[in-house]
Amino acid sequence: MAPVTFVGRSGDLDELIRRTAATVSDGSAVVTVRGTPGIGKTALLRQVAATVPNSRWATAVPWESTVDGAVLSQLSPEPGAEQLARALAGDDPTLLVVDDAQHADSASLQALSSLIRHHRSLPVLLVLVTDGHPLPVPGLDGDELVMTGLDVREVAALASARGHVLPALMVDRLTRHTAGHPGHVRALLDELPAQTWSRLDAPLPAPREVVAQVERELAAAGDGGRALAFALAVLGEEATLSEAVLLAGIDDPLAAVAAATGASLVRAGDPLEPRLRDPLAAAAVLDVCGVQATADAHRRAADVVTDPVARLRHRVAATPVPDEALADEVDALARSSGADGEWSRAAVLFRDAARLTAAPLLRDERLTRSVDALVAAGDCVGAAAMVPTVENLRETPLRNATLAYLAILRGRATEAEVRLRRAWDIVHIDRDTDTAAFIAQRHVLHALVHCQGEELVAWADRALALAERDSPAGIEAAAIRGLGLLASGQPRRAAAEYDDLHERVRHGAQAQRVVMGRGWVQLMRDDVEGARSSLESAVAAAGLGGSTRITLWSHAWLARTQFSLGEWDAALASVAHGRRLAETSGIVLVTPLLEWTAGQIAALRGDWETAHAAAHAAAVGGEYAMMRIPALLVRAQIAEAQADYATVRRVLEPLTTLAPGTSLQEPGYWPWVDALANAMVLTGDLAAAEDFLRPHAQRAKSRGHRSAQARLGWVRGRLLGARGDIASAREAFEQSLALLDGLPLRYETARVNFAYGQTLRRAGKRREADTVISAARELYVALGADTYVARCDRELKAGGLHQSRESRHTVELTPQEEAVSTLVSRGLSNREVAAELYVSPKTVQYHLTRIYAKLGIRSRSELAALRR
Repeated sequence: MAPVTFVGRSGDLDELIRRTAATVSDGSAVVTVRGTPGIGKTALLRQVAATVPNSRWATAVPWESTVDGAVLSQLSPEPGAEQLARALAGDDPTLLVVDDAQHADSASLQALSSLIRHHRSLPVLLVLVTDGHPLPVPGLDGDELVMTGLDVREVAALASARGHVLPALMVDRLTRHTAGHPGHVRALLDELPAQTWSRLDAPLPAPREVVAQVERELAAAGDGGRALAFALAVLGEEATLSEAVLLAGIDDPLAAVAAATGASLVRAGDPLEPRLRDPLAAAAVLDVCGVQATADAHRRAADVVTDPVARLRHRVAATPVPDEALADEVDALARSSGADGEWSRAAVLFRDAARLTAAPLLRDERLTRSVDALVAAGDCVGAAAMVPTVENLRETPLRNATLAYLAILRGRATEAEVRLRRAWDIVHIDRDTDTAAFIAQRHVLHALVHCQGEELVAWADRALALAERDSPAGIEAAAIRGLGLLASGQPRRAAAEYDDLHERVRHGAQAQRVVMGRGWVQLMRDDVEGARSSLESAVAAAGLGGSTRITLWSHAWLARTQFSLGEWDAALASVAHGRRLAETSGIVLVTPLLEWTAGQIAALRGDWETAHAAAHAAAVGGEYAMMRIPALLVRAQIAEAQADYATVRRVLEPLTTLAPGTSLQEPGYWPWVDALANAMVLTGDLAAAEDFLRPHAQRAKSRGHRSAQARLGWVRGRLLGARGDIASAREAFEQSLALLDGLPLRYETARVNFAYGQTLRRAGKRREADTVISAARELYVALGADTYVARCDRELKAGGLHQSRESRHTVELTPQEEAVSTLVSRGLSNREVAAELYVSPKTVQYHLTRIYAKLGIRSRSELAALRR
């Protein structure tokens, strides 16, 4: 048997160690650790004991529960509370553990109770480990730590420690199946064949120990309780009592419920809605009752249940060999589920239909459709596990389109392009219009993530011409077509189409696609509040059968919306949800979009380690523009927050070659033009900034896009200020603020004020600059943008209006010299200091020369040492 592996529990571990250390100042204390057998209580306390130098351990056993002092003798060679107190006297904390304390003898527990009550000053933490049964002696009350199952990450770590690297989806299944119970997880990892863990559709049984326990419980439940438990296991979690009673053939339902509950098979609760205690118990019941009895019960269940999907599921479970008529029924239901956007259900049904199909070509088609439905549902992990099987099938347009679909969600643009082109080349459009529409719709998604709006609209129109109006391909093409209109410069038409589509598709999983696309367009058109409402609705639809893929997009754009609204903690929560979904689904396409928001917020808060980690995570190597653009934006925004404008230019200039024909050209879609133009101005390339800004500003004005005009307007204000035209610069900044007035974009307003104040200060308008920068500072403080709060403080200090005479006399530097010396001592170059303070490098050198003379030093290193 493999050794017990300890993973996770870091919070519980740290808390018990802290509580032990606290007894030095707080005196003795009691903690009861409760949890079901095998949940990891003993393993946790062993880890704590290994960390605490002074620890004593006792284990109670049932057959010694009547032996006085059986536990106490394990803690101290001399029995009695006073003797133990003398042994524990000292300055260092001691951990006393009584494992399986529910079996401890009364005399030992009484002695421990006396120890704690009469020796309060002792630095002792007494930990009583129990399975939940009450202790035989009162008076040992204290804090309680209830241990629950491991989470998904901890289960993955436990599997890895035992030599199994599981797909994320399988880890999720295993966690839910076992409720994270480490003992059950270890048992299944050890008992099941290795190939089980690579088959994401493999049924997970109960561990042998649980099966043996359930067999005893079934015997104790009597005939009625046993029959009811079996019926509940066959019918599943949604079973009603009436269905279970009919299937079980019992005369006294409540007596059967009571018997099953008394045997611990059924959870205590409402007797009219009985449920088996957990998935493991259900699996064990079926194991005990046997394959033949289970198949017979499924056959009878098909006549008992009323839901057509459940009825078909039971018929499939009862049919171990091919059955063409049943396969056709399952296939029809799978297509219907797909039409409703219920792709997870469709994937299972198509797979069942394939198993029941004898004809090889038809079986291959149904298996391929199962994989495609998995991808549509966002289960790239499950789909990828079936790729070798699908690749070995005969080449068909459907097969190529399915593999292309998976390649798209995994960010593999080249592979997707090759497979989609081949699928379109070999499909017979006139004879197989459904498949042709299917391929065209995949081209739509391919164009979307390439950010090619006109191509997207062209393929969407092909799909809509080929597909039935309410078919899955037709609905999804229509739901994405609006995004193509947006990206190709037709934002009003995009919004109008989504309004119409929203009226037509208001319910079901397909409505999630429409609402998500509508929210995406609303965000890009400055309807930020509307975007939040739509995207929150799309996220909420995940619990109603929505697509994982669409939910992931919704989280990503909701995070951007919340960032724009200044709700940065909410934005990070949306990112966290998205990250978890991306990890379990295997969809990497949206990761850069999520990390862009996370990295930008971290940089604005001055958390550079987190910001750079997000930038690294965003650079996942995807080939699509939808991945490359946010990966570059987060790097540029980190550099901008650090006033490293040369890096901003280096990072963003490649986008100028990518821009033609993509959504990069569209105002309000990607905030890159203002960042790059601003970097050009601050690195002294004014002519290039002018040429770059002009067409983008004209396009923003023609579209009537307010926030884009404001962003480009304040950069033009910087440019004009750098050229000495302060009157025109002031007008540009004021126009930008007016455009933002009424929009809930606090961060954008702060940026305008910050640049405006810097420009006024450079022009010598110190008092006006102080007012404007102070306004920027207030907004940055409200947002929690500590990086820019500090930059505002440096600007105000450099302006001199906030410097007291005493501080100037003490430092013997002018405000500008003080600002320069602070930045140089941090290691910034003259050019970087110039960009930060919005002066020329020559001015920085001039101030630096005067600083050296005043302070009697000769180098930057001496200045840095003086500032430490």
